Amino acid sequence: MTDTTTRAALNLGGRRLSYLDFGGTGRPLIALHGHLSEAATFAPLAQALGPSWRLIAPDQRGQGESDRADDYSREGYLADIQALFDHMGLDRAVVLGHSLGAINAYQFAARHPERVSALINTEGAAALGLDGSNPFDFLRNLPYEAPTRDALIEGMGPAAPYFSDRLRQNPDGSWRLPFHPQDMYQSEDQVHGDHWNDWTATTCPALLLRGTKGVIAPEQAAAMAERRPGTRLVEFDADHFIPTSAPDEFADAVRTFLATL
Repeated sequence: MTDTTTRAALNLGGRRLSYLDFGGTGRPLIALHGHLSEAATFAPLAQALGPSWRLIAPDQRGQGESDRADDYSREGYLADIQALFDHMGLDRAVVLGHSLGAINAYQFAARHPERVSALINTEGAAALGLDGSNPFDFLRNLPYEAPTRDALIEGMGPAAPYFSDRLRQNPDGSWRLPFHPQDMYQSEDQVHGDHWNDWTATTCPALLLRGTKGVIAPEQAAAMAERRPGTRLVEFDADHFIPTSAPDEFADAVRTFLATL
């Protein structure tokens, strides 16, 4: 298949929001990655769905090639998604998300139901972090940048294998992470909450994908499928990172769901 992927960006009040358009003439699908990730993680899915679907994936604020933001609030993320819809001239689209991106997806649908024709929620809980804990505590000790790539990798310690293949070089020759650790800690903190009203606010067709070793408890996943009309639950023998840990199964489930629309 010919690679038609292009990278472009929106200018949102001086802040750059970068995105990948995987191209083609198929129906549009907006794909939203999770924390500590970026749009490129959806490249295998885009290839698996083409040419019937045209996948468009932003690097969400503060990650990948997108600029850092002043805040990482729920409304900030949702405003970015609306800006991308408007920029691409999309009245309606299917919206897929993983983790943070999944919560962004269903909250965007709750506020703009006329713009979302279907939802694909991958490991996005309806309620999370209600005990006040933050799993990103480890980020608070990570360096953001260093004079050399080797120095940055050394500074990351045990976390280095997870991010070393995605480091960015600054114009002055120094190196940085593709996200600021403190930003992501703040973002994780602000995505926590009871979001049941948003999850159940819409009735468009929805696919809920859960890893049996993921973050959504089986009881919550069953309730999410039961309490929201038109929702199908599919479970994988996988961890939280289904798009990368079970890419073929993930693509098959998404493709099967999309074929029903």
